[in-house]
Amino acid sequence: MSTPADHGHSEACCNVPPIVATGYQLKGEYKTLGGLKTYATGPDDATKGIIYVHDIFGYRDQSLQGADILSVTDKHQQYKVLMPDWFAGEPAPLEIFPPDNQDKMDRLMAFLGKNPPPATAAKLPAYVKAVSETYPTIKSWGVIGFCWGGKVVSLVTSSAENPFAAGAEAHPAMVDPKDAAGIKVPIAMLASKDEPVDDVAAFEKALTVPHHVETFSDQLHGWMAARADLADERIKSEYVRGYKTVVEFFSKHV
Repeated sequence: MSTPADHGHSEACCNVPPIVATGYQLKGEYKTLGGLKTYATGPDDATKGIIYVHDIFGYRDQSLQGADILSVTDKHQQYKVLMPDWFAGEPAPLEIFPPDNQDKMDRLMAFLGKNPPPATAAKLPAYVKAVSETYPTIKSWGVIGFCWGGKVVSLVTSSAENPFAAGAEAHPAMVDPKDAAGIKVPIAMLASKDEPVDDVAAFEKALTVPHHVETFSDQLHGWMAARADLADERIKSEYVRGYKTVVEFFSKHV
């Protein structure tokens, strides 16, 4: 499924830096911001910022590289991108996904029970307030979430305390049309082949804000984050296209 570009897909001047499959060298640095370990990348004097809500696997090279991409891809508008560690150094182990046996499912459910998306969504407004004091030049914030983080984005952008001008979700988990109806700001959703088609369609139908909803029909859940096999040229190209799509959307709405 794909919606027309005029649903919010604008024409930013995008130039994605070369993608590294292995041995990625970080462009940013780790800091303590808002009381949380945070990967920070992009110029300190940026006027716009993005909060990156990683998937359950935390700080992986593919996600960190994605944060760097978001910070510099639009040459007309660079962003300060912040990726806080919501899991206090205890992300889910990569080997539990996909949860295709009972042991993996039990471990996944235990992790989600410890880290429910509503709890993280509720912490985001205060985090944004704290980091806005550190980076006072930033006047507008976007948020992007991956898998588990996609659910966090749906919840925070539909809350009364939402601090974001726009949001984006990549291969989101727990897609629920009921969330969509309450979202208050422009939203992009990039689905994989693994999200239920009917749920994605119903989510889009329920949106009342400018949006871009697109399914990358040959990509698996996680292709823009920790599960991206960037040595595969097709996955790599769709990884690039996914991030360009988000940058173009944010260039119009953040």
